[in-house]
Amino acid sequence: MLKEIHEQPKVIKDTINSVVKDGNIVLEEFGLTDDEVKALSQIYIVACGSAYHVGVATQYVIEELTTIPVRVELASEFRYRKMPLAKNSLAIIISQSGETADSRAALTLAKESGVKTLGIVNVVGSNIARDADNVFYTLAGPEISVATTKAYSTQLIAGYLLAMQFAKVREEISEERFAQLLEEIQTIPEKVEKILEDKERIQWFAAKFANIHDAFFIGRGIDYAVSLEGSLKMKEISYIHSEAYAAGELKHGPISLIEDGTLVISVLTQQSLFEKTVSNMVECKSRGAYIMGLTTYGNYSVEDTADFTAYIPKTDSLFAASLAVVPLQLLGYYVSVAKGLDVDKPRNLAKSVTVE
Repeated sequence: MLKEIHEQPKVIKDTINSVVKDGNIVLEEFGLTDDEVKALSQIYIVACGSAYHVGVATQYVIEELTTIPVRVELASEFRYRKMPLAKNSLAIIISQSGETADSRAALTLAKESGVKTLGIVNVVGSNIARDADNVFYTLAGPEISVATTKAYSTQLIAGYLLAMQFAKVREEISEERFAQLLEEIQTIPEKVEKILEDKERIQWFAAKFANIHDAFFIGRGIDYAVSLEGSLKMKEISYIHSEAYAAGELKHGPISLIEDGTLVISVLTQQSLFEKTVSNMVECKSRGAYIMGLTTYGNYSVEDTADFTAYIPKTDSLFAASLAVVPLQLLGYYVSVAKGLDVDKPRNLAKSVTVE
């Protein structure tokens, strides 16, 4: 897993370079014509596990850049719902292996309903890659560890690039903004490298908290999507009970679980939501929680509330998930190592979930 975490800068770069040519995003090979993109009335993103968390982040980005409504659905729920699918819609099925049983069934359902389908998959020739109308391959290479890291990161990049191109084709983004985002996305690999250079601080923090029984991850907007993934990494490889909440939901029940010493990990990369999330941190701290803050360089006021703060390089807020997830991957990894567990083969889990 640690090896694959360190491979992220390279595979992110490879995935970007596979579709970015001479200052343009080239999606023609996916078979999505400009007319189809202009006519889109709805996007459904369907996935399971970490791929679902990519969908949540991608939903925020697509809706920020375009006027297309987006729904994110768990494949295991989507396939059993009697939901009328909109005309001129697109179903994006995200799966590392391309063999996920529920996602395959969801793809079949979408096709039977006459909806155009796009697979974001990592394995060439896999079932979803073969059956989807179009496919965007994430160039993560073989991922051996059960807990996904580099496949997740490349799926996020695919989501960003699709959102940017949809906005451009539909003329919902200025040329200047598009060029700015394209330039910024190409800096993500080196910024991930920078985070990895500082991993000893996360290792120290993880060793200190290896024996906790509960952890809560909170954030708003894209930070909520990051929290979902950070929480999953924690629970699947370190067997610590952890939950992710949209920070504003704390007061609707979960705050009753906060007591002395409870670990609350707060993600604050969205500047427009920063103060709101800080207020939720203060609520938790006043009830005895130990607060870890995860934010961008420059937001040093977080240290007034947080007991421990990890920083990531500044980037466009739409791309923040790509950077913020890395310290949380490392946190899950180092907690698991500190507990002496088998990081790469967590109990009860399989790399590719091919059964219902």
